[in-house]
Amino acid sequence: MDVWKAAAQRARTHGDVLVLAAGQPSTPAPAPVLRATRAAIDAELLGYTETFGILPLREAIAAHHTDTYGYPVDPDEVVVTTGSSGAFTLIFLAAFDPGDTVVVARPGYPAYRNTLTALGCRVVELDCGERTRFQPTVAMLEALPEPPAGLVVASPANPTGTMIAPAELAAVVRWCEVNGTLLISDEIYHGITYESADSDSRTSSAWESSRAGVVIGSVSKYFSMTGWRLGWMLAPESLRPALQRLASNMTVCPPAISQYAALHAFGPEAKNELDGHVRRYAANRRLLLEGLPELGITELAPADGAFYAYAHIGHLTDDSRDWCARVLEHTGVALAPGIDFDTVAGDRTVRFSFAGATADIEEALVRLGRYLNA
Repeated sequence: MDVWKAAAQRARTHGDVLVLAAGQPSTPAPAPVLRATRAAIDAELLGYTETFGILPLREAIAAHHTDTYGYPVDPDEVVVTTGSSGAFTLIFLAAFDPGDTVVVARPGYPAYRNTLTALGCRVVELDCGERTRFQPTVAMLEALPEPPAGLVVASPANPTGTMIAPAELAAVVRWCEVNGTLLISDEIYHGITYESADSDSRTSSAWESSRAGVVIGSVSKYFSMTGWRLGWMLAPESLRPALQRLASNMTVCPPAISQYAALHAFGPEAKNELDGHVRRYAANRRLLLEGLPELGITELAPADGAFYAYAHIGHLTDDSRDWCARVLEHTGVALAPGIDFDTVAGDRTVRFSFAGATADIEEALVRLGRYLNA
């Protein structure tokens, strides 16, 4: 958020900002969604809905999981939320008590750690580096003093873009089920993956192996609808009464207009448009993964999916926040310092987002090259 604020100020004063810091698509919602939004404004009351979301949307999400992964989902297993952020807050509150240990990967999305800490949980970070493709493994879980109350995994992950291979995810799911650990699988970047010679590019879902855990989804990333604030979770029956009570008190229901609109995000017309965005991301990814090493930034996470390139810049700085501020000041290129994502080594890492226009990626590499070679 600090980077976005500084980038906005630079835009006002210089008008030359290239934002490679934002973790969101640079495109609007799909055309069918926009048409449905206009129609819903005229035709629907847009008052409160059921706390877990309107039935047609829950049916559409259930069908999406069945069509994509091959496992059946009952609409009653779908809990629609105010963004995936709302889903995480709800499940953390419903499943964990103050003092419970919850394990997350480092580097990883900071809101897991921050929200759990705010709720009184004890957060344990697994040091996930290049050797395990920046993802947790069963061996890491076995090395813990005792099984934790919860484990949060993300595949593809933010900030690294790395994925857990299907067999490894299945093994993690089984370990959690056997050891009484609630697995929370963040799958919000599903749909945005790339062919890779050294990894399995197929995204697998935790519910392919067991329904004991929770799957988190969202219309924000692949569906290009971040500001619509609509997410969902697939939750086992044992957790749904607590989720119902919490959600009805905290938010009443997800945004009604977003629910009626998102109904139309899962059809073939929207998918064709969204897959076009993924092809652009793939081109942008290729530019960064080829262009950054030419600038001397050679240590990069594999970026199997999502729209991030996560880089080690320890040869350039030991203060990524200051380095990103200087890059913005001298080049107009806004980047995300790694300190949010890694509490130990983040001062020597940086995240590049390649969700924007290809021309912006090309120009950003030119400007960075001039800055680094100055």
